[in-house]
Amino acid sequence: MSDAEFQKVAEAVRNWKTRPSDNENLAMYSLYKQATIGDVNISAPGLTDVVASAKFKAWSDRKGISKDDAKKQYIDLAAQLSPKYA
Repeated sequence: MSDAEFQKVAEAVRNWKTRPSDNENLAMYSLYKQATIGDVNISAPGLTDVVASAKFKAWSDRKGISKDDAKKQYIDLAAQLSPKYA
């Protein structure tokens, strides 16, 4: 699995016709962040910002997964969800 393959899949995901469910979207988001940045590197948002808090928690839950493993999991999840949303 190459960076080019990951970027190609990420671009395809951005162009899906319909939006995945919130849980699926959070899974995709957290894997993308883990694959591109690594472990969460920002402070937790305030509890009043529900969306940011959910994103932060989803990404934090991926802590310790290598960038390469996160890329593979992202590609696998995208392949699983693509028939439903692409």
